[in-house]
Amino acid sequence: MKKIDLNKISKDVLNNYTSSVSHVEECIDENFEVIIDYISKIKGRVIITGIGKSAIIGMKISATLNSTGTPSIFLHGSDALHGDIGVATKNDVMICLSKSGSNTETVDLVKQIKKLGIKLIGITSDKNSFLAKNANYSIVNKIEREACPNNLAPTTSTSMQLLIGDLIAICLMCIKEFKSEDFALYHPSGSLGKKLTLKVSDIVNYNSSPKVEINLSIKEAINEISSKMYGATAVLDKNIVVGIITDGDIRRVLNQNKNPMNLKVNEIMVKNPKFVSGDMLGSEALNLMNKSKITQLLVIDDGDYKGMIHMHELLKAGL
Repeated sequence: MKKIDLNKISKDVLNNYTSSVSHVEECIDENFEVIIDYISKIKGRVIITGIGKSAIIGMKISATLNSTGTPSIFLHGSDALHGDIGVATKNDVMICLSKSGSNTETVDLVKQIKKLGIKLIGITSDKNSFLAKNANYSIVNKIEREACPNNLAPTTSTSMQLLIGDLIAICLMCIKEFKSEDFALYHPSGSLGKKLTLKVSDIVNYNSSPKVEINLSIKEAINEISSKMYGATAVLDKNIVVGIITDGDIRRVLNQNKNPMNLKVNEIMVKNPKFVSGDMLGSEALNLMNKSKITQLLVIDDGDYKGMIHMHELLKAGL
Protein backbone atom coordinates (compact mmCIF):
# COMPACT_ATOMS: atom_id res chain seq x y z
CA MET A 1 0.00 0.00 0.00
CA LYS A 2 1.37 3.38 -1.03
CA LYS A 3 2.27 5.62 1.90
CA ILE A 4 0.49 8.97 1.82
CA ASP A 5 2.39 12.07 2.92
CA LEU A 6 -0.33 13.74 4.98
CA ASN A 7 2.00 16.51 6.08
CA LYS A 8 2.65 17.55 2.46
CA ILE A 9 -1.04 17.31 1.58
CA SER A 10 -1.98 19.54 4.50
CA LYS A 11 0.65 22.12 3.58
CA ASP A 12 -0.49 22.12 -0.04
CA VAL A 13 -4.07 22.82 1.10
CA LEU A 14 -2.89 25.67 3.33
CA ASN A 15 -0.81 27.15 0.50
CA ASN A 16 -3.83 26.92 -1.77
CA TYR A 17 -5.97 28.79 0.77
CA THR A 18 -3.30 31.43 1.40
CA SER A 19 -3.03 32.14 -2.32
CA SER A 20 -6.80 32.34 -2.63
CA VAL A 21 -7.07 34.81 0.26
CA SER A 22 -4.80 37.17 -1.69
CA HIS A 23 -7.33 37.05 -4.54
CA VAL A 24 -10.11 37.93 -2.09
CA GLU A 25 -8.06 40.95 -1.08
CA GLU A 26 -8.16 42.10 -4.70
CA CYS A 27 -11.96 42.22 -4.43
CA ILE A 28 -11.80 44.87 -1.71
CA ASP A 29 -11.98 47.86 -4.03
CA GLU A 30 -14.30 50.77 -4.85
CA ASN A 31 -16.89 48.33 -6.19
CA PHE A 32 -16.90 46.51 -2.85
CA GLU A 33 -17.38 49.82 -1.00
CA VAL A 34 -20.31 50.70 -3.27
CA ILE A 35 -21.93 47.34 -2.49
CA ILE A 36 -21.50 47.74 1.27
CA ASP A 37 -22.87 51.29 1.12
CA TYR A 38 -25.90 50.10 -0.86
CA ILE A 39 -26.68 47.21 1.52
CA SER A 40 -26.35 49.51 4.55
CA LYS A 41 -29.10 51.79 3.19
CA ILE A 42 -31.77 49.31 2.08
CA LYS A 43 -35.07 49.32 3.92
CA GLY A 44 -35.62 45.59 3.64
CA ARG A 45 -33.59 42.46 4.31
CA VAL A 46 -30.55 40.80 2.83
CA ILE A 47 -31.70 37.52 1.27
CA ILE A 48 -28.90 35.01 0.73
CA THR A 49 -29.40 32.31 -1.88
CA GLY A 50 -27.43 29.61 -3.66
CA ILE A 51 -27.36 26.03 -4.85
CA GLY A 52 -25.51 23.01 -3.45
CA LYS A 53 -22.54 23.74 -1.17
CA SER A 54 -22.92 27.47 -1.86
CA ALA A 55 -26.36 27.24 -0.24
CA ILE A 56 -24.83 25.83 2.94
CA ILE A 57 -22.35 28.71 3.05
CA GLY A 58 -25.23 31.09 2.42
CA MET A 59 -27.02 29.82 5.52
CA LYS A 60 -24.03 30.70 7.67
CA ILE A 61 -23.59 34.14 6.10
CA SER A 62 -27.26 34.91 6.71
CA ALA A 63 -26.94 33.83 10.33
CA THR A 64 -23.87 36.04 10.80
CA LEU A 65 -25.68 39.04 9.33
CA ASN A 66 -28.64 38.51 11.65
CA SER A 67 -26.46 38.29 14.73
CA THR A 68 -24.52 41.45 13.85
CA GLY A 69 -27.37 43.84 13.18
CA THR A 70 -28.31 43.28 9.52
CA PRO A 71 -31.72 41.58 9.06
CA SER A 72 -31.34 38.60 6.75
CA ILE A 73 -33.01 35.40 5.64
CA PHE A 74 -31.67 32.39 3.76
CA LEU A 75 -33.57 31.15 0.71
CA HIS A 76 -32.41 27.98 -1.00
CA GLY A 77 -32.16 28.46 -4.76
CA SER A 78 -34.23 25.38 -5.56
CA ASP A 79 -36.97 26.42 -3.14
CA ALA A 80 -36.94 29.91 -4.65
CA LEU A 81 -37.68 28.43 -8.07
CA HIS A 82 -40.62 26.50 -6.61
CA GLY A 83 -42.53 29.42 -5.14
CA ASP A 84 -40.55 30.53 -2.09
CA ILE A 85 -39.11 33.52 -3.90
CA GLY A 86 -42.42 35.15 -3.04
CA VAL A 87 -40.89 35.99 0.33
CA ALA A 88 -38.73 38.66 -1.33
CA THR A 89 -39.85 42.25 -1.83
CA LYS A 90 -38.44 45.16 -3.81
CA ASN A 91 -37.12 46.62 -0.53
CA ASP A 92 -34.84 43.60 -0.18
CA VAL A 93 -31.57 42.78 -1.87
CA MET A 94 -30.59 39.25 -2.86
CA ILE A 95 -27.06 37.93 -2.70
CA CYS A 96 -26.53 34.88 -4.88
CA LEU A 97 -23.51 32.63 -4.31
CA SER A 98 -22.24 30.48 -7.17
CA LYS A 99 -18.71 29.52 -8.13
CA SER A 100 -19.45 29.05 -11.84
CA GLY A 101 -22.32 31.50 -11.95
CA SER A 102 -23.64 29.76 -15.04
CA ASN A 103 -25.14 26.44 -13.95
CA THR A 104 -28.71 25.83 -15.07
CA GLU A 105 -30.42 26.44 -11.72
CA THR A 106 -28.44 29.62 -11.05
CA VAL A 107 -29.30 30.96 -14.52
CA ASP A 108 -33.01 30.25 -13.95
CA LEU A 109 -32.83 31.83 -10.51
CA VAL A 110 -31.14 34.98 -11.76
CA LYS A 111 -33.74 35.35 -14.52
CA GLN A 112 -36.57 35.08 -12.00
CA ILE A 113 -34.97 37.58 -9.60
CA LYS A 114 -34.53 40.07 -12.43
CA LYS A 115 -38.10 39.52 -13.61
CA LEU A 116 -39.40 40.47 -10.14
CA GLY A 117 -37.32 43.64 -10.10
CA ILE A 118 -35.33 42.68 -7.02
CA LYS A 119 -31.79 44.03 -6.75
CA LEU A 120 -29.18 41.29 -7.09
CA ILE A 121 -25.59 41.00 -5.89
CA GLY A 122 -23.61 38.13 -7.33
CA ILE A 123 -20.62 36.46 -5.66
CA THR A 124 -18.89 34.26 -8.22
CA SER A 125 -15.49 33.12 -9.44
CA ASP A 126 -16.11 33.84 -13.11
CA LYS A 127 -16.37 37.44 -14.33
CA ASN A 128 -17.89 36.21 -17.61
CA SER A 129 -20.57 34.12 -15.92
CA PHE A 130 -24.30 34.67 -16.36
CA LEU A 131 -24.53 35.72 -12.74
CA ALA A 132 -21.74 38.30 -12.95
CA LYS A 133 -23.10 39.83 -16.16
CA ASN A 134 -26.72 40.05 -14.98
CA ALA A 135 -26.33 41.07 -11.34
CA ASN A 136 -26.75 44.73 -10.39
CA TYR A 137 -23.48 44.38 -8.49
CA SER A 138 -20.98 41.56 -8.47
CA ILE A 139 -17.97 40.44 -6.46
CA VAL A 140 -15.71 38.27 -8.58
CA ASN A 141 -13.37 36.12 -6.55
CA LYS A 142 -10.94 34.26 -8.75
CA ILE A 143 -10.28 30.66 -7.72
CA GLU A 144 -7.35 29.12 -9.58
CA ARG A 145 -7.88 25.66 -8.14
CA GLU A 146 -9.90 23.88 -5.47
CA ALA A 147 -7.98 22.36 -2.56
CA CYS A 148 -9.49 19.05 -3.61
CA PRO A 149 -6.72 17.04 -5.35
CA ASN A 150 -9.13 16.34 -8.22
CA ASN A 151 -10.06 20.04 -8.42
CA LEU A 152 -13.69 19.03 -8.12
CA ALA A 153 -15.08 19.15 -4.56
CA PRO A 154 -16.05 22.69 -3.48
CA THR A 155 -13.41 23.47 -0.85
CA THR A 156 -11.40 26.60 -1.53
CA SER A 157 -14.27 28.26 -3.39
CA THR A 158 -16.76 27.81 -0.54
CA SER A 159 -14.22 28.89 2.06
CA MET A 160 -13.59 32.11 0.14
CA GLN A 161 -17.35 32.67 -0.19
CA LEU A 162 -17.57 32.42 3.58
CA LEU A 163 -14.70 34.88 3.98
CA ILE A 164 -16.39 37.39 1.67
CA GLY A 165 -19.62 36.97 3.62
CA ASP A 166 -17.80 37.69 6.87
CA LEU A 167 -16.19 40.77 5.32
CA ILE A 168 -19.62 42.06 4.30
CA ALA A 169 -21.12 41.38 7.73
CA ILE A 170 -18.27 43.01 9.66
CA CYS A 171 -18.21 46.09 7.41
CA LEU A 172 -21.95 46.53 7.90
CA MET A 173 -21.52 45.95 11.62
CA CYS A 174 -19.00 48.80 11.79
CA ILE A 175 -21.12 51.15 9.68
CA LYS A 176 -24.09 50.58 12.00
CA GLU A 177 -21.86 50.99 15.07
CA PHE A 178 -23.08 47.63 16.34
CA LYS A 179 -21.60 47.28 19.85
CA SER A 180 -21.25 44.44 22.33
CA GLU A 181 -24.39 45.66 24.12
CA ASP A 182 -26.35 45.21 20.87
CA PHE A 183 -24.71 41.84 20.31
CA ALA A 184 -25.91 40.73 23.73
CA LEU A 185 -29.54 41.40 22.75
CA TYR A 186 -29.28 38.77 20.02
CA HIS A 187 -27.30 36.24 22.10
CA PRO A 188 -29.12 35.91 25.45
CA SER A 189 -28.38 32.20 25.83
CA GLY A 190 -25.30 30.01 26.00
CA SER A 191 -21.86 30.86 27.32
CA LEU A 192 -21.47 33.85 25.02
CA GLY A 193 -24.83 35.30 26.01
CA LYS A 194 -24.10 34.88 29.71
CA LYS A 195 -20.78 36.67 29.42
CA LEU A 196 -22.56 39.62 27.85
CA THR A 197 -25.72 39.74 29.95
CA LEU A 198 -25.40 37.93 33.31
CA LYS A 199 -24.86 40.41 36.13
CA VAL A 200 -23.57 39.91 39.66
CA SER A 201 -27.07 40.72 40.97
CA ASP A 202 -28.41 37.71 39.03
CA ILE A 203 -26.09 35.38 40.92
CA VAL A 204 -25.59 36.74 44.44
CA ASN A 205 -27.76 35.21 47.18
CA TYR A 206 -29.05 38.20 49.12
CA ASN A 207 -30.48 35.91 51.82
CA SER A 208 -27.12 34.37 52.63
CA SER A 209 -24.71 37.19 53.36
CA PRO A 210 -21.81 36.13 55.60
CA LYS A 211 -21.02 38.93 58.04
CA VAL A 212 -19.73 39.55 61.55
CA GLU A 213 -19.40 42.69 63.63
CA ILE A 214 -15.93 44.06 64.21
CA ASN A 215 -16.00 43.56 67.99
CA LEU A 216 -16.82 39.83 67.89
CA SER A 217 -14.39 36.96 68.51
CA ILE A 218 -12.57 34.83 66.00
CA LYS A 219 -14.73 31.88 67.05
CA GLU A 220 -17.86 33.67 65.87
CA ALA A 221 -16.13 34.49 62.59
CA ILE A 222 -15.29 30.80 62.12
CA ASN A 223 -18.91 29.84 62.79
CA GLU A 224 -20.15 32.38 60.24
CA ILE A 225 -17.70 31.21 57.57
CA SER A 226 -18.63 27.58 58.19
CA SER A 227 -22.39 28.10 58.21
CA LYS A 228 -22.59 30.31 55.08
CA MET A 229 -20.02 28.23 53.15
CA TYR A 230 -18.49 31.06 51.13
CA GLY A 231 -15.01 30.53 52.55
CA ALA A 232 -15.06 34.06 53.97
CA THR A 233 -17.09 36.62 55.86
CA ALA A 234 -17.43 40.38 55.63
CA VAL A 235 -16.57 42.43 58.71
CA LEU A 236 -18.97 45.26 59.52
CA ASP A 237 -18.78 48.26 61.82
CA LYS A 238 -22.24 49.79 62.26
CA ASN A 239 -23.41 48.24 58.97
CA ILE A 240 -20.40 49.57 57.07
CA VAL A 241 -17.96 47.06 55.55
CA VAL A 242 -14.50 47.58 57.02
CA GLY A 243 -12.81 44.29 56.22
CA ILE A 244 -12.95 40.64 55.25
CA ILE A 245 -11.79 37.40 56.85
CA THR A 246 -11.17 34.33 54.70
CA ASP A 247 -10.64 30.73 55.73
CA GLY A 248 -7.02 31.26 54.69
CA ASP A 249 -6.71 34.07 57.22
CA ILE A 250 -8.15 31.77 59.89
CA ARG A 251 -5.62 29.02 59.12
CA ARG A 252 -2.70 31.45 59.32
CA VAL A 253 -3.88 32.80 62.69
CA LEU A 254 -4.33 29.31 64.10
CA ASN A 255 -0.78 28.38 63.07
CA GLN A 256 0.85 31.54 64.38
CA ASN A 257 -0.91 32.07 67.72
CA LYS A 258 -0.92 29.97 70.90
CA ASN A 259 -4.32 31.25 72.01
CA PRO A 260 -6.05 32.26 68.77
CA MET A 261 -9.55 32.03 70.23
CA ASN A 262 -8.80 35.04 72.40
CA LEU A 263 -8.38 37.25 69.33
CA LYS A 264 -11.03 39.63 68.08
CA VAL A 265 -12.23 40.00 64.51
CA ASN A 266 -10.60 43.41 64.12
CA GLU A 267 -7.19 41.87 64.92
CA ILE A 268 -7.20 39.41 62.03
CA MET A 269 -9.35 40.98 59.32
CA VAL A 270 -7.97 42.28 56.03
CA LYS A 271 -8.87 45.93 55.56
CA ASN A 272 -10.10 47.51 52.31
CA PRO A 273 -11.46 44.33 50.73
CA LYS A 274 -12.25 44.23 47.04
CA PHE A 275 -15.89 44.66 46.18
CA VAL A 276 -18.19 45.00 43.17
CA SER A 277 -21.66 46.36 42.51
CA GLY A 278 -24.64 44.25 41.57
CA ASP A 279 -24.70 45.90 38.14
CA MET A 280 -21.27 44.56 37.19
CA LEU A 281 -21.25 41.78 34.62
CA GLY A 282 -20.45 38.39 36.11
CA SER A 283 -17.70 37.93 33.51
CA GLU A 284 -16.03 41.15 34.69
CA ALA A 285 -16.25 39.99 38.30
CA LEU A 286 -14.62 36.70 37.34
CA ASN A 287 -11.81 38.55 35.55
CA LEU A 288 -11.26 40.68 38.66
CA MET A 289 -11.02 37.56 40.81
CA ASN A 290 -8.48 35.96 38.47
CA LYS A 291 -6.44 39.14 38.25
CA SER A 292 -6.43 39.62 42.04
CA LYS A 293 -5.95 35.88 42.72
CA ILE A 294 -8.94 35.72 45.05
CA THR A 295 -12.06 33.57 45.09
CA GLN A 296 -14.59 35.90 46.76
CA LEU A 297 -15.86 39.41 46.20
CA LEU A 298 -18.15 41.47 48.39
CA VAL A 299 -21.21 42.97 46.72
CA ILE A 300 -21.89 46.54 47.80
CA ASP A 301 -24.51 48.88 46.33
CA ASP A 302 -24.85 52.50 47.43
CA GLY A 303 -22.64 51.78 50.42
CA ASP A 304 -24.81 48.89 51.63
CA TYR A 305 -23.42 45.38 51.95
CA LYS A 306 -25.62 43.05 49.90
CA GLY A 307 -23.75 39.79 50.05
CA MET A 308 -20.81 37.83 48.74
CA ILE A 309 -20.12 36.16 45.42
CA HIS A 310 -17.79 33.18 45.05
CA MET A 311 -15.81 32.15 41.99
CA HIS A 312 -17.49 28.75 42.03
CA GLU A 313 -20.89 30.40 41.58
CA LEU A 314 -19.68 32.28 38.53
CA LEU A 315 -18.19 29.15 37.00
CA LYS A 316 -21.33 27.17 37.78
CA ALA A 317 -23.36 29.85 36.00
CA GLY A 318 -21.41 29.05 32.83
CA LEU A 319 -19.00 31.97 32.74
